[in-house]
Amino acid sequence: MSEISVALIEDHDLTRVGLRTALQRQDGINVLGEAANATQGLRLLENLKPDVAIVDIGLPDMDGIDLTRAFRKFQAENEGCGTRVLILTMHDSEDSVLAAFAAGADSYCMKDISIDRLTEALKYTNDGNSWIDPAIATIVLRRVRGSSEQTAASSKTVAIHGVEPEYEQLIETAPLTERELEVLELIVAGCSNATIAEKLYITVGTVKTHVRNILNKLCADDRTQAAVLALRSGLIG
Repeated sequence: MSEISVALIEDHDLTRVGLRTALQRQDGINVLGEAANATQGLRLLENLKPDVAIVDIGLPDMDGIDLTRAFRKFQAENEGCGTRVLILTMHDSEDSVLAAFAAGADSYCMKDISIDRLTEALKYTNDGNSWIDPAIATIVLRRVRGSSEQTAASSKTVAIHGVEPEYEQLIETAPLTERELEVLELIVAGCSNATIAEKLYITVGTVKTHVRNILNKLCADDRTQAAVLALRSGLIG
């Protein structure tokens, strides 16, 4: 297996040095470079194009969310830059978490994460998945459930309300089934297909079918986009 190249953007010197040292000791991880602020960090990402960028949310000149948004714009304009973004944060507020989703981050970790778990998150993110810290998953799931409205639906489908106007007709014509909503909630929680299958007592093949249907119905390119839409919407549970 080839090494995962990583760029580290963190303004706190001791934290950055500690992370770099710890990550360099992990098999399969190569820290290409580091930056102490968003301006340097954005330049670093554009030049080095690492596999994964670890971005602190609390940078001095531009927060990690704005940096992620700016870098996603760069990626959209430049083919061949497939860097994925892992947000590292002390903030577990709903607003911070939802803003990070909306900006296009792929994975979300609290700063008190162990190095072994961070390495796991890096590998999972590099594989094209979204890794969400359990503490953050609890928050976003509470947000989803708290904004839900109960309704009687003889068709046994789940609708999504409160989304942008361009999504309203789409969701009305292709509502999610109850099972698809269960799968979507587990996607938001950062579960893999295998974990979803285990939790719902279905096969991995069935999970993949549900995920494909969810992405098609929501016109989402990947699981992260589907999670963003779910978190920014009111789900009827």
